[in-house]
Amino acid sequence: MRNHALLAGIAALLVPCAAAAQTAVAPEDTALDGDYLTVGVGAIYGPSYEGSDDSVVTPIPVVMGKLKGIEITPRPGGAAFNLLPDDKDTKVGFSFGPVATYSGNRHSQIEDPVVRSLGKLDAAFHLGANAGVTVYRLLHDYDSLTASADVKWDVAGAHGGMIVTPQISYFTPLSRGAIVTLNVNAKHVDDDYADYYYTVSADQSTASGLPQFDAKGGWASVGAGFLAGYDLDGNLLNGGAALFLLGSYSRLLDDAKRTPFTSIRGDADQWLIGAGLGYTF
Repeated sequence: MRNHALLAGIAALLVPCAAAAQTAVAPEDTALDGDYLTVGVGAIYGPSYEGSDDSVVTPIPVVMGKLKGIEITPRPGGAAFNLLPDDKDTKVGFSFGPVATYSGNRHSQIEDPVVRSLGKLDAAFHLGANAGVTVYRLLHDYDSLTASADVKWDVAGAHGGMIVTPQISYFTPLSRGAIVTLNVNAKHVDDDYADYYYTVSADQSTASGLPQFDAKGGWASVGAGFLAGYDLDGNLLNGGAALFLLGSYSRLLDDAKRTPFTSIRGDADQWLIGAGLGYTF
């Protein structure tokens, strides 16, 4: 998927919804008890690559659920698996498990002609782990606050680096049929990641006219966003079809902001909106 940094924020918005709807919202038996699967599809409108000021429409799949006690939560281009699912009456819960994602940042649909002239980057496949803690019934009987982080490494030989994405999400129902999740998140990258995506080499400078730039790792972005969902029959607890609306903003930092791909050809302010339809079986 192209909008890697922004899609990470979207995934962070989606992560608490299934678990929180089951543990915080549901005092009675629901469609989210036992094994279940939520699948969805939507579209987002946002930057064509990390740091771009050109916007494109991108389809997004959403998959979450629970199978044999293992919770599946969405990530940009992948999923995380929680091996420590919470019980209904849990006040403080913990999550831990593997995470796997695909990233096609600057791999396709590059709208800027100067950036496109430098060619496509290889897609990255990340493997790592997620860990987090959730406090339920924080302000009332049905809300939750989750703090978590993904730590991932590229194993496909693209940038070969490491990414750390901490996030905090607050989930609350607005009614039996509507929910909202608010999120803040950040991304830290190592030197290998920064060099691959942000550096402008001497040859690239000659080919594009952009100044040379030697990028180093650090905090790449901070952001915030929301996800709102509404069940079409007015009851989120019985499964079925639901609509979702999302939006996010992230601000690129350090060399992600200073690179000519952003500072000259793009914009450090990254906005995104999206909507879609999901169905719980």
